[in-house]
Amino acid sequence: MSGILSIINYAVFDVPACPLIRQPDPTRFQAGLRKLNQRFTTYAATSPQPLPAPGLLITPEIRLQSELYLPIKEIRRLFNRLYAATLNYAPIVSSTPFHSSPSWADCFAPFPFWLQFSANPAQLLERFLADQQLLTRFLFFSFLPGRFNGAGFGRYSDQLGWLQQHLTEPSCSLRILDAACGSGEGTWELAELLAENGWQPEQVQIDGWTLEPLEVWAAQTQRLPHEPQREKNYQQRIQPLLEQGWGERIRFRTVDLLAEQIESAPFDLILCNGLLGGPIIHLHQQLQQVLKQLAGVLSRGGVLLVADHFHDGWKKQVPEATLRKLMEEAGCSIQQAGEGFAGVKPYT
Repeated sequence: MSGILSIINYAVFDVPACPLIRQPDPTRFQAGLRKLNQRFTTYAATSPQPLPAPGLLITPEIRLQSELYLPIKEIRRLFNRLYAATLNYAPIVSSTPFHSSPSWADCFAPFPFWLQFSANPAQLLERFLADQQLLTRFLFFSFLPGRFNGAGFGRYSDQLGWLQQHLTEPSCSLRILDAACGSGEGTWELAELLAENGWQPEQVQIDGWTLEPLEVWAAQTQRLPHEPQREKNYQQRIQPLLEQGWGERIRFRTVDLLAEQIESAPFDLILCNGLLGGPIIHLHQQLQQVLKQLAGVLSRGGVLLVADHFHDGWKKQVPEATLRKLMEEAGCSIQQAGEGFAGVKPYT
């Protein structure tokens, strides 16, 4: 069955070559694969609990047996080696499904169907080493997980509604930054809103920044190898914008908001959604640093929009009052704006 599923996947989906991904040397993994195969054979032969399977409810007993025979730290170590060997930059392994999973069973059960052809992690890894298309899909699944990107478009509809009410007349130029752009749907959504309100592409420059290079490539190309239907919807959604020339006014690049200092011309509007106060950046010093950076590249009278809706963000990690105070300390006056806040930088 797994072979049939594999054929169907590749007959239907065009998996593009990504210049950030290289084919790894399989010989570097032989010893680790042998050990992992031996562990899984013992696990399958002796564990009284069910093996990991699609949709399986992971009970404490299943988790315990999985850890006893297949320690997640060993699996994580081997897959982290795969990430390092296949990506031409230092991978952010905290994004991957192995990083925080308490067991292999917990990690495997929510995998998409095209990754669930074997409960043996060694067999999965062997397939990735032999199949570049499957490897590409797996890497994008690892570093662009659904919990980061949600449905793509429409995550902050109330914020867009607030922004539409506060847009100036399209009689001047406008520089916009999407400071946590992910795979770019929200950035294109901004262009869509501006176009609907009469702005012409030549009046606007929109930048999208993210720390993950695979996200930059996805945003630049509108390719999502791990989610082909979402990719198709993405491309269809922005086609009218491309035909109007907006593609020449949007650019994406890798930027670390925790760097010592970011050099950039000032922006009139900055969005920073899905980042502050959530699982990625929530420590007090980190929040201070990022808000200081963003305020530093915000023009006088400019607006900084901050929201975090799809994974509850600061509602889990940072009290709302704390984030408001940090934004005020960065020099912004605060007001409610859709799912989050608007910080306005004074003219003086």
